[in-house]
Formats: sequence, C-alpha cells, structure tokens
Amino acid sequence: MARHFRALALGAAASLYLIIITGALVRLTASGLGCESWPGCQEGSFFPAEDHHGFIEFGNRVFGAIPITLTLLAWIASRRAAGRFVSRIALATFLLTLVQAPIGLVVIVTDLEPIAVVVHFTLALLALAGSLVVLLESRAHDLGVAEATPGELRRAGLVLLGACLALVVSGTFATAAGPHSGDPDVDRLWVLEDAIWVHVRASGLFGLSLLFVLGYLFARRNRSRRLLRVGLLLAALALAQSAVGELQWQAELPWGIVLVHVALAAAVWSAAVVLVTLFYRPVEPQPLD
Repeated sequence: MARHFRALALGAAASLYLIIITGALVRLTASGLGCESWPGCQEGSFFPAEDHHGFIEFGNRVFGAIPITLTLLAWIASRRAAGRFVSRIALATFLLTLVQAPIGLVVIVTDLEPIAVVVHFTLALLALAGSLVVLLESRAHDLGVAEATPGELRRAGLVLLGACLALVVSGTFATAAGPHSGDPDVDRLWVLEDAIWVHVRASGLFGLSLLFVLGYLFARRNRSRRLLRVGLLLAALALAQSAVGELQWQAELPWGIVLVHVALAAAVWSAAVVLVTLFYRPVEPQPLD
C-alpha cells in the first residue's frame, strides 16, 4: 500500500505541475474562450469544432480530469498508508484541485475576468504545494525523518515561502496589467507601473530571504548537505526565471518564452515548498544542531 501511495502522490504532483503549464498555454494562445460552453465545448456539441483554440481549451479540460482523479486516489491511499495529518493535507489538495473546475467555468462566464484568472492560478499553486507535501510525507513514511532544523532556519523558511508566493502571484498581476502575450483584446487589471513596483519588491524580498537561507545552510553544509543542494537548485531556478523574465520583456512577450517563464515560476515555487517542508520534516536522518 505504501508503494502505491508514493506512486499516486508522485503522479498527483506531476499532473498538478503540468496543468499549470497547460492552463498557461490556453491563456497565452488566446484560447480561453475557445470553448464557449461547459462541460461541453460548443453549444449542442460536447467536442470542439475544427478550430485550434477550441482544441487547446478542450484539451486542457480533459487533462484536468487527471489531477482530480490522482489527488482523490492519493487521499484515499493516504488514509491507510499515512497518518491523520498527511491524510488531511491530501484531502485539502483534492478539494483545491476539484474546485478548479467551477472556477474555470467562472473564468469563461466572466469573459476571462483577470481577477478570476489570478484566483484560478493561485489556487493551482496551493494545490501543487499540498501535493508536494504529501509526496515528501509518502517518502518519509519509509525512510523516516530526522530532527527538524533549528528554529531560526524554519522561521526564515516561512518568510522565504511567503516571499516566493508573493513573487509568483505579483508576476501574474504584472502580466494582467501589461500587454498580454497572445491576447491583445483582454481586459487589463491595475496599472502596469504599480504592478511592476510591487513585483520588483517581492523579488527583492525573495532574493534576500533566499540568500539568508543559503548562507545558513552553507555554514552548516557538513550537517545538511541535502538541504543545501535543494537550496542551490532553488537558486538556479530563480536565476533562470529572472533571466527568462527579462528576455520576454525585451522581446515584447512572445508567447513561447512567456510559457517557459510560467513553467519556471511553477518550478521555483515547487522547489521552495520542498525546501521549507524539509526544514520541518527532513526525510532522511542527518545530524543537525
């Protein structure tokens, strides 16, 4: 049962990461209204007509059934293979994933209202975070855990995680306020200069908190090499995301580069969630202060 639980947890996390990318593809190719009905695509027809926007939107809907199914199965498996805390996280992850379907309907009914789109994206990030916690706990069930890291590092990790969420979400507001890649007719949200002001400061807070965490881990590298490697991976992903973000701006937001930026943003968020979770529940025993 534990082996099946790990496989389901891994599949749920992977599918939730991919659904973020496919959802961004829908938005960036101006396919958000490719299907004008729900759950079917066209009025009087469940499947899309011969239009690539309809196929992209409908394909995202069909794929959306996969994370819903996997998070449900992971929750069911967690009730037998894990403790109550993990089971509750798995249930919350399933519910967050399930609620994405009616929110997607709201996005369509409101003609891609930017606030609805931002809420849709933010909940997807939270569901992904929950699935990653469940995945780590599925490994901890077999491998055991060490004592949690020192309190100041755990607190810094929470600041890092909050800054990372602010970084990614503020980036969506900046996108919603500016010239939208792939869809020039979409409604704007907020003022671009103000959105960028907030995004830059969120980036600064994230960068400073990450530097503190990396410095702390490096000073104790003999005690927490695995954590340091995860932290360095997070830093590499953040640098790549920053470079791609500058490139997409200079290139006037070609949708392909923007899609890479979204994928990197989700990867940065994932790495931050994994790192901070491991501060509290190091999966493999290791000597820590």
